[in-house]
Amino acid sequence: MKTKGIYFLYRILQAFALPVLLLYFVFRGLRNHGYWRSLPQRFGFLPRSFRQTSPGAIWLHAVSVGEVLACAELARSLRAQFPRSGLFVSTSTLAGCATAGRKLESLADGVFFAPADYVFAVRRVLRTLRPSVLAIAETEIWPNLIRETKRTGAGVVIVNGRISDRALPRYLRFRWFFRAALEAVDSILAQDEAMRQRFLALGAPPERVRVAGNLKYDFVARPPEPGSPVLGLLARVRPEKVWIAASTTAPADPGDVDEDDAVVAAFAGLARRHPRLLLILAPRKPERFAEAARKLAAAGVASLRRSALGPADTLALPGALLLDTIGELSGLFSVADVVFMGGTLARRGGHNILEPALFAKAVVAGPHMENFQAIADEFRAAGAYVEIGAPGELEPAVGRLLADAAAAREMGRRALGCAETRRGAGARARAEVRDWHARSVPWYRPAMPWLALAGLAARLWVWGGRRRRAHGLARQRTLDVPVIGVGNLTMGGTGKTPCVLLLAELLKSSGRKPGILTRGYARSSPQRQLTLAPGATVSAGRSGDEPQIFLRSGLAPVGIGADRFEAGRVLCRDFDVDVLLLDDGFQHARLARNLDIVLIDALEPFGRGGVFPLGRLREPFAALARAGVVVITRSGFSDLAPAIEREIRRWNPKAPIFRAEVQPLAWVDHANGVENALDPRPFERAGMFCGLGNPLAFRRTLERMGVEPVDWVEFEDHHSYRRREVRHLAQQFLARGATALVTTEKDAVNLCEAWPELVAPLRLYWLKAAMRIDREEEFAREVPGNQPLSNS
Repeated sequence: MKTKGIYFLYRILQAFALPVLLLYFVFRGLRNHGYWRSLPQRFGFLPRSFRQTSPGAIWLHAVSVGEVLACAELARSLRAQFPRSGLFVSTSTLAGCATAGRKLESLADGVFFAPADYVFAVRRVLRTLRPSVLAIAETEIWPNLIRETKRTGAGVVIVNGRISDRALPRYLRFRWFFRAALEAVDSILAQDEAMRQRFLALGAPPERVRVAGNLKYDFVARPPEPGSPVLGLLARVRPEKVWIAASTTAPADPGDVDEDDAVVAAFAGLARRHPRLLLILAPRKPERFAEAARKLAAAGVASLRRSALGPADTLALPGALLLDTIGELSGLFSVADVVFMGGTLARRGGHNILEPALFAKAVVAGPHMENFQAIADEFRAAGAYVEIGAPGELEPAVGRLLADAAAAREMGRRALGCAETRRGAGARARAEVRDWHARSVPWYRPAMPWLALAGLAARLWVWGGRRRRAHGLARQRTLDVPVIGVGNLTMGGTGKTPCVLLLAELLKSSGRKPGILTRGYARSSPQRQLTLAPGATVSAGRSGDEPQIFLRSGLAPVGIGADRFEAGRVLCRDFDVDVLLLDDGFQHARLARNLDIVLIDALEPFGRGGVFPLGRLREPFAALARAGVVVITRSGFSDLAPAIEREIRRWNPKAPIFRAEVQPLAWVDHANGVENALDPRPFERAGMFCGLGNPLAFRRTLERMGVEPVDWVEFEDHHSYRRREVRHLAQQFLARGATALVTTEKDAVNLCEAWPELVAPLRLYWLKAAMRIDREEEFAREVPGNQPLSNS
């Protein structure tokens, strides 16, 4: 069956299954109210704080507690590798979400419940997070999740890939279906060769599947925090021996072993020989906590529940601590003398013995290690754990290790050796995520029906742009001096004004006489061309806001007008300039240039991936072929620069690529023009406002400087501030405890004349900044002096 047909059938079946899914959630919600709270996220409604205004996030999906714990070190390394990107973790279970919230609180920008595999829910999450990479831990083959992520241009990677013995027959039964999903996955890192073969059997492309090891080998053995209530209890009761029964499970089917019963029975026998023995019983599932407490009480075992443990509570020994919390178990392995790993006596396929092994603890496990067969085989061959075959063997096996501390230590040493030799899966997973992050610049996929309507309108926009360009080229004229164009592909700000000022500075320092040509957006002057000397005083209404910044810099005379050729001719005549800088001129075909410098904003590199109105592109990516130099601006605020460079090279293999950042220089008091040092700041608490094409750049600049606004207000680009707006801003910020207003130079220029009295008693500062380009000397050499003109 063709892939499109498979997905169409899947969506039809999902539509019929939706009422059943809702009933399932109702049933689970009646048993556990946590399901009610998870429902909005399961249908794609994430908190507003998760919304990413620029692409490049990493989405890590770990279905439940085990996967979260396995991925903890991977998340830590991803946070270090991508400090400027959002890191979001999704889980499918309540326990998994709670564990991720605790374990990854300082690493992740958000933890949430994964969306149900419905297109509308998945797309809503993708529009919120805008990830460059989706990394799925172990085995979660959700077709719509994978397909819709790929359709945004993001990479999809399966890390720590595993298909259990129990799940394999079900997957193979629907191989024709899962093959379509796996073919869309970019890379699958399997835990071992057996798992690799299982993915291949499901139809994964062989070239995309390779063995990378098990993330759980990279577990970092961290003991509990010093203030742990459990450590406090141990200090008070002073047990001679500690036995941990970890992740115990219920019977898999009638006639199977109840591991809590086996543990309680074994403890009764052990307690007679070890009167100061402490059992820490940790059931696998939260729904088993109450039942385990009942079993301990029925057996007459003195016990205490961790959730009820107070700072002065004690426990008679021999006794048991019921660990009825999530996320504490791994650290407590450090205090154990012997560990029994649950899920191995019951027919559950086993649980991972690596965590206690990495604490060098002696481990006892049952015969059912099918889900971790390679680990079990290696540990068995090295004599690194004790394998038992039935519940009756648990007491003697644990008893021998409790009685012979030297044998227990030797077994723990062997276990640690086995575990440490297999480390490195985390580094390989991180490298794979990094590789796909460097390849992927995701685009924003609007919701239907706007997607279809906007797509049609975008085609008309492209057609109109081509006609305008052809018309301009047919009437193109050439000036007698070199012309350097500075422009972009997207609507809105990319840092063109700072780039023009930097070029003027570089040209002046080399002895040239630059002039600046600009249209003068939104100016009200009736003059068709306006030429002004450096530092000239003229109203913003007459010149436009950006020309004001050029004039105030004092670097070069400025020519303003829609006809850039005529404005350039007059500028050359009146001011004897020998090179012209054309501001925002990449789409202006009527004036020939020696060089086109194209700026791409790292915070929004390709205008959400579509031509207006589908996205914010003025023309398609193919226009990059005309660029002579490309500058990635605001590169310090994003980890996407490698991916952006890769995309640029698709369309333009030759143009040199540079990276640039905005460097803050001073706080300027707008009332008197006095420049103040960046640190200490001349204000304590400020309200921020701006009207920019990309306000996120200003926000990130302030964040990097440690400025936390009491409030933040944004306006449209080139906004001209009226009296009422200025007064309202001042009142709003005053009410929030501000002592000053902070904005940009461009916005300061656009304030109404009466602004001082309207903001009083607050002072108003704007941030003076300049563009700095890496490899600046090399960049300066690309600036033309007398190269022949090009009509491309």
